[in-house]
Amino acid sequence: MPITTELSDVSPEQHPAECSSSANPRTRSGPLPAAGQLRWYHPLLRHNYRLYLGMQLAGSVGVWMQRLAQDWLVLQLTGSPAAVGVAVALQFLPMLIVGPLAGLVVDLFPKRRIMMVCQSVIILLALGLAAWVASGSITVWAVYASCVALGITAAVDQPARQVFVNEVVGDAALRPAIGLNNALGQLGAMAGPALSGILIAQAGSAAAFAANALIGLLVLGLIAAMRSAELHPGTPAVRGRGQLLAGFSYVRDRPRLLLTILLAGLLGAFGMNGPVVLAAFAERVWHNGVAGFGLFNTVSAVGALAGALLAARLGRMGRKGIVAAAAGFGIAQAAAALMPTVETFMVMLVVVGLMTLLFLTSAATAVQLEAGPAVRGRVMALYLPLLMGGHALGGLLAGWLTEQFGVRTGLVVTGALCVVSAVVIGLLLWLHGRRVRVRSTAGD
Repeated sequence: MPITTELSDVSPEQHPAECSSSANPRTRSGPLPAAGQLRWYHPLLRHNYRLYLGMQLAGSVGVWMQRLAQDWLVLQLTGSPAAVGVAVALQFLPMLIVGPLAGLVVDLFPKRRIMMVCQSVIILLALGLAAWVASGSITVWAVYASCVALGITAAVDQPARQVFVNEVVGDAALRPAIGLNNALGQLGAMAGPALSGILIAQAGSAAAFAANALIGLLVLGLIAAMRSAELHPGTPAVRGRGQLLAGFSYVRDRPRLLLTILLAGLLGAFGMNGPVVLAAFAERVWHNGVAGFGLFNTVSAVGALAGALLAARLGRMGRKGIVAAAAGFGIAQAAAALMPTVETFMVMLVVVGLMTLLFLTSAATAVQLEAGPAVRGRVMALYLPLLMGGHALGGLLAGWLTEQFGVRTGLVVTGALCVVSAVVIGLLLWLHGRRVRVRSTAGD
C-alpha cells in the first residue's frame, strides 16, 4: 500500500524541534551525538530520562494493575462478563468526555506538577479500595465509582506523561526518546495486568490494590528526583478563546495524522479487550480461574516485551508499517481464539502481545512526532482518549459477544473487525497519497 510520506521524510521546516542538532548544555548529563547520529539508546545517557523511563514503566504497571484488579473484582461480585465490560467502559469513557479539556490543561500548566497531582489521586484510590476490599463490605457500585475516578485522572495524567518527554531530553534526542517512552508505557500496560493477576491469585484483590499504592509512591519519588536545572521547559500555549478546539483543527487539517488516530481508535474498540476476553477464557474455556488469568496476562507480557524492543529498534515505521502491524494484530487475535489446547493458545498470546506493542508504540510515536510542540498535549489528548475510549466500547462489545455467542466466537469476530479496519484505513491512506502525488505532478 504505497503512501507518499513517511516519518523519515519530515523536513526540518515542518518540525524544527525534532530536527535540531543543538541542545542546551545545562541539560546534558553526558555527551550526546548530533541528531542525525542518534541511536535508539542515546537518550539513556541522560540522568532525568533514566528516571523518567522508570516513572513511565512503574506508573503504567500500577495503573493497569489497578484496572485489572477492578475488573476481576467486578467479575467476582457479579459473575457476569457483561458487568466487566461495564467496568472497562467506566474506566475509559471519561477520557472521551474530558480529553480535549485535559489536553489544554497539559499545554497550559507545568507537566511535572500535573503528574504529581494525578499520581497522588491514584494512590488514594488504590488505598481506598484496598481498605474497602479488606473490610469485606465492598460493592460493585463502589468499584464502578473508582473506575470513573481513575478514568478522569488518567485522562489528564497520560497526555502529560507523553508530552513531558520533550522537557526531559530536549530537541536533539526527541525521536528515540519518544519511541522508548511509548514502548515502556505500552509494556507496562501489558505487564501490569500480569502482575495483578499473580497477586490476586496469591493474596487477593486487596493486596493488588495495596501494591499499586506502593508503586504510586515510587513514581512520586522518581518525579521528585529529577534535576530541575536539566529540564527543557517549553513555552506554554497562548491562553485565549478557541484554544480548546485547536487540537481538533490541527488534526482535521492533516489527513495522515487523522487516519492514524482513527485506526488506533478502531483497534481499541475491536481488539483491545484483554481483561474481558482473558477472564472469560480462564473461567469458561480452560477452567483454570484467576491463576490462569494471571498466567495468560504474563504470557502476553512476554510478547509485549518483544514487541517493545522491536519497536524501539525499528524506530521509524511509516504508515505502511503501522497498518501492517494493525492487520497482524487482528489476525493473531483471531488465530488465538481457534487454538485447540491451552499451550497453543498461550503461544498465540505471545504473538498477540508482540503485535499489540508493535502497533501501539509505532502509532503513538508517529502521532506525537507529527504534532507540533505547541499543540502536542491537545493532539495526544485526542489520540489517547480515542484509543482508550475505543477500548471502553470494545470491553462492552467483547462482553456482549461473549455472553451471546461464546468466548471463541467473540474473539474471532473482534479479530476480523481489526483486520477490516486496517484494510479500510490503509486504502484511505493510499488514496490520500495518490491525491498528493497528483497535485504535486500538476504543480510541476
